[in-house]
Amino acid sequence: MIQTVGNHLRRGLASVFSNRTSRKSASRTDSDNMADGEGYRNPTEVQMSQLVLPCHTNQRGELSVGQLLKWIDATACLSAERHAGCPCVTASMDDIYFEHTISVGQVVNIKAKVNRAFNSSMEVGIQVVSEDLCSEKQWCVCKALATFVAHRELSKVKLKPTVPRTEEEKTEHSVAAERRRMRLVYADTIKDLLANCVIQDDLESRDCSHMVPAEKTRVESVELVLPPHANHQGNTFGGQIMAWMENVATIAASRLCRAHPTLKTIEMFHFRGPSQVGDRLVLKAIVNNAFKHSMEVGVCVEAYRQEAETHRRHINSAFMTFVVLGADDQPQMLPWIRPQPGDGERRYREASARKKIRLDRKYIVSCKQAEMPLSVPWDPSNQVYLSYNNVSSLKMLVAKDNWVLSSESNQVRLYTLEEDKFLSFHMEMLVHVDTAQAFLLLSDLRRRPEWDKHCRSVELVQQVDEDDAIYHVISPALGGDPKPQDFIILASRRKPCDTGEPYVIALRSVTLPTHRETPEYRRGETVCSGFCFWREGDQLTKVSYYNQAHPGRSQVRDHQCHRPLL
Repeated sequence: MIQTVGNHLRRGLASVFSNRTSRKSASRTDSDNMADGEGYRNPTEVQMSQLVLPCHTNQRGELSVGQLLKWIDATACLSAERHAGCPCVTASMDDIYFEHTISVGQVVNIKAKVNRAFNSSMEVGIQVVSEDLCSEKQWCVCKALATFVAHRELSKVKLKPTVPRTEEEKTEHSVAAERRRMRLVYADTIKDLLANCVIQDDLESRDCSHMVPAEKTRVESVELVLPPHANHQGNTFGGQIMAWMENVATIAASRLCRAHPTLKTIEMFHFRGPSQVGDRLVLKAIVNNAFKHSMEVGVCVEAYRQEAETHRRHINSAFMTFVVLGADDQPQMLPWIRPQPGDGERRYREASARKKIRLDRKYIVSCKQAEMPLSVPWDPSNQVYLSYNNVSSLKMLVAKDNWVLSSESNQVRLYTLEEDKFLSFHMEMLVHVDTAQAFLLLSDLRRRPEWDKHCRSVELVQQVDEDDAIYHVISPALGGDPKPQDFIILASRRKPCDTGEPYVIALRSVTLPTHRETPEYRRGETVCSGFCFWREGDQLTKVSYYNQAHPGRSQVRDHQCHRPLL
């Protein structure tokens, strides 16, 4: 069977690339492009605009982040309920990076829409933009992703699927499944990384004459949940809880720096359980660690119903990063914190590890494709996020609407795409093989030499988990180059989440300290490539191969080398 699939691919590539009588056509998704027209609006989209008044601001005359979080949560909840048709509650919030502050008198424009609905939960994408009414200038403040759960008291909710129409909607819909996968393993991932991450603190640059005991930053506050704090079902608004958390975290940060700190990041967190009207919420905050220009504050929320209760329910925990901005809006140096023995020292070490993990996650997950290096170092602290980036980059390429049919021969089609300094191609064909079987056969790169003459050998370097593996691939020399080529490839495979979705095999280059470039080979690299398999019928599969190349960067140009994998 592997020979059958391989022969189809080999013949297809040879016929397509040897056929130079290319014929241009319009985009293969012209009918879909109608969705990009001015008259189209996502049915789940909700917009909120708020004028920032003095009652919304902090001591610096800037919009309180707590107030902004309440507006974000309310807008996202309305979008989720518009799709679900029933009440929804906030389940989690992904990392939020605040890029700009918002001053009194400016307008906050918040837009939210459902990216994808699963069984009873939804991912809602949120974009926050500030607007200066006098200058008409606008700034992106932050982007956020929230998960909401539909809730009915008497029946279980089964959400209807979302139907993406525009290229942006298709991209978000496709990548949402990968983000959900990452969220589900997030707690275990962080736990494992904290246990294995080794951090060396740079204490030489700290001002040790201003050591502050961590206990001096501890804050505890209680809030009584009243009807204005809750929705129509009596559950406390997630945004209200986040605002109270931001309040105690800011107090803790202020006690360290003796100044007015600015919140820059809220790390991903989950609501572990609901709270209702009448609950007492106890909020605790403490500075876990202070770095050269930033500090991490840990916040914990617990709930109890009656004063006599001894058991408290854990609602959620979060980690927030603050900085102190000077007159030039640059972060100022912070004093050194002295942790308490025991739990304080544990929190101190874990905060250092989280900082590294957070920076890795932000760089890999949030980085634009054009800014990503061809080969990213493989490390236990970033392997989950590299796998995410590997699959999501391929899914974003697949979702593009403006592919152009370049040539067609023997029922094999070749599409090309040029944008953002990238040149990409996409080959498509039908093979008479079961879809799941084709996926399993091609996802094991060790079998590639059985059908690909351009592959000399493949060694499995590391089986990361069930769906991710790293291979060392060696291929023959090209043209007049006497050296063979080698690749270090991360292969990430995914099965469909829903009917009609493809099986995916994503490929990208990584670097390993155990497999450095050697004089014996010329190191090749690929930034984004892979296969998608769609079930077209019984024993009939549509196979699509994608490859993205950056002409201005040093890499193997697969579309010129006629190589079907790398």
